[in-house]
Amino acid sequence: MVVIVVSFLSGMLTFFAQGLLPDALTSFANSASGWTLVTVLVLAWARVRTAVSALLGAASFVLLTLGYSASAHLQGLTYDPTLFVVVGVLVGPFVGIATSWLRAASAWRAAAGTALLSGIGLGEGVYGLTVVADTTSPVYWTLIGLIGLGLLVAMLIRRIHGVLMVLLTVVGTGAIAAAFVVAYRALGGV
Repeated sequence: MVVIVVSFLSGMLTFFAQGLLPDALTSFANSASGWTLVTVLVLAWARVRTAVSALLGAASFVLLTLGYSASAHLQGLTYDPTLFVVVGVLVGPFVGIATSWLRAASAWRAAAGTALLSGIGLGEGVYGLTVVADTTSPVYWTLIGLIGLGLLVAMLIRRIHGVLMVLLTVVGTGAIAAAFVVAYRALGGV
């Protein structure tokens, strides 16, 4: 229940945060990585099984979108949440699974979860610094990239060992980051 409430309220807050955060951090409230970070943190706190985490990952993204939409409506604005609800239903389960797998006993699950989440952070950081750099501050994009890199390094130090698992994690992170940039460019940075 906490995941549900926190996700909806966080979605509402991100609407207002766009106008309240300092310019250096405004992109947090208007980025895929911002909502991914919220989802990962609330799911990591919940510490639920993988299947439940997958469902809550989708629910979190959907509720973040609906909360954002509710805040827009409270301000007399129209915001159609359909696109991001669909994106949340498609992507949320993977973020939920990856979050659960960060603490999995299986080395390959920890590697795969790390690669997905680190790749999202690094990918959005690269996208922000290369594609929307002219219209946004580089501070948030640098921070989210460093968070992605920090997760990668921390997991390599703490949980992921052996040449094959390290290689899988690093290459997987790079592949996810590259795919993120390509997909975001293809979608026009929705």
